[in-house]
Amino acid sequence: MSRIGYKEIDLPSGVEISQDGNVVTVKGPKGTLSREISPLIKMTIDGNVVKFDRDADTNKLKMLHGTTRANVNNMVEGVVDGYKKVLKLVGVGYRAQLKGNKLILTVGYSNPVEMDKPEDVEINVPDNTTIELSSINKEHLGNFAAEVRAVRSPEPYKGKGIRYENEHIIRKEGKTGK
Repeated sequence: MSRIGYKEIDLPSGVEISQDGNVVTVKGPKGTLSREISPLIKMTIDGNVVKFDRDADTNKLKMLHGTTRANVNNMVEGVVDGYKKVLKLVGVGYRAQLKGNKLILTVGYSNPVEMDKPEDVEINVPDNTTIELSSINKEHLGNFAAEVRAVRSPEPYKGKGIRYENEHIIRKEGKTGK
């Protein structure tokens, strides 16, 4: 039984949700998001409450049930509040800068790494070692943050690299010399 799938989504004021076939569209104060959902999951809208139901109890449908509800809930939260991720650059000489639509990372390679900014992700670089990413789409934000982190992921010996703001890196002990 999917406990998450059977939870109702209460729509805040100012949020409109509509369904056209298998495409769900959510409009809110920060923007509009659309997503295609599985035709096996039935979505019903009763005023300010959205409910999800499934036809059968197979394992695949149980998984789709909870996932669909979570995705639509993330869309609702995104158009109301938005999402934000903060990345920190740790290391001597590591820095980030924003030039036009490109994020330029200098992280110890012979050449700086240039990354194109996705359309729906806002990038802010308040100082050389901090990157703030924000978006209404949680999935796109998480994917882009993971791509930026993968440029130089934190290493366990000195902790150098690009990490999320509250990420804890498990440190290893180096070689012990005699």
